[in-house]
Amino acid sequence: MAELTDVRKTVRERYASAARKTADGAYEHARREETSCCGATGGEGCGTSFGADLYASEQAVGAGEAAVSASLGCGVPTAVADLHEGQTVLDLGSGAGADVLISARRVGAAGKAIGLDMTDEMLQLARANARAAGVENVEFLKGYIEEIPLPDASVDVIISNCVINLSGDKRRVIAEAARVLVSGGRFAVSDVIAREEMDDATRADMQQWTGCIAGALTERQFASALAKAGFEQIEIRHTHAVHEHASSAIIRARKPPGPLG
Repeated sequence: MAELTDVRKTVRERYASAARKTADGAYEHARREETSCCGATGGEGCGTSFGADLYASEQAVGAGEAAVSASLGCGVPTAVADLHEGQTVLDLGSGAGADVLISARRVGAAGKAIGLDMTDEMLQLARANARAAGVENVEFLKGYIEEIPLPDASVDVIISNCVINLSGDKRRVIAEAARVLVSGGRFAVSDVIAREEMDDATRADMQQWTGCIAGALTERQFASALAKAGFEQIEIRHTHAVHEHASSAIIRARKPPGPLG
C-alpha cells in the first residue's frame, strides 16, 4: 500500500503542475519537456507520440481546442471505442477532459460521459473546458482508478488514455473496470506497453512513472491481467513508439454477457 501511495503522490504532483501551467498559458513547452511519454530527454522512435498531435481534426470534434491541447495521452481511445447514442462512458484518469467531451458528443443527450481523476487541478481544468465547450451530459468525479467510485454494472464503455500504466496496482484497476462495466460492456483504452527486454534501471526510475514508461506492463502481462479479471475478446494492437523500451497500443476487451451483469 505504501508503494501505491508513493506512486499516486508522484503522479499527482506532476500532473497538477501540468494543469497549473495550462491555466497559466505556459503548457505547450511544458508538456513536451516534462510530461511526455518520452520523458524529459526523449527516446529512440518517439517523434509525435503523445498529446494533441495525435488527434486528427475529425477525432477531436466536441472537445474544444483548450481540452485537446492539454492532452497528455499516448493515443486516441475514442477513435476505437465504437460509442453509440445513449451509452454511459467512463474515462479513467480524464485529465483536462478532452476524451470525455468527445465521448459526450458521441453518446448524445441520452447518454453520459464521466471523467475520473485524482488531481484537483485537472478536475478544475476539465470542468472549465466542459463549460467552454457547452457540453452538459458530463460529470467529473474525484477518485482513484484503483477504487472507482461508481456502482457495479453502471458503465457501458471504459476508455483511458495513457493512464493505467501510471497506477501502482494495475491489476486492481483492471478488476475495478470489470466490476463497473455492464454485461457485454467494452474496455477500449490507449496505454503504454513495455517491451519484454526493458532494462531494470528504467523500471526502477521513479521519475519515469509520470513519463508513462517505468510502470508499463508488457503485452503478455496486460493480456493476463485482463483475462484474470474475466475479460474476453482481448486485442492489443501496437500503434507507435513512445520510448526505446515501450510503445503505445490500443487495448480492447469485452466483459462477457451474463445474468449477473
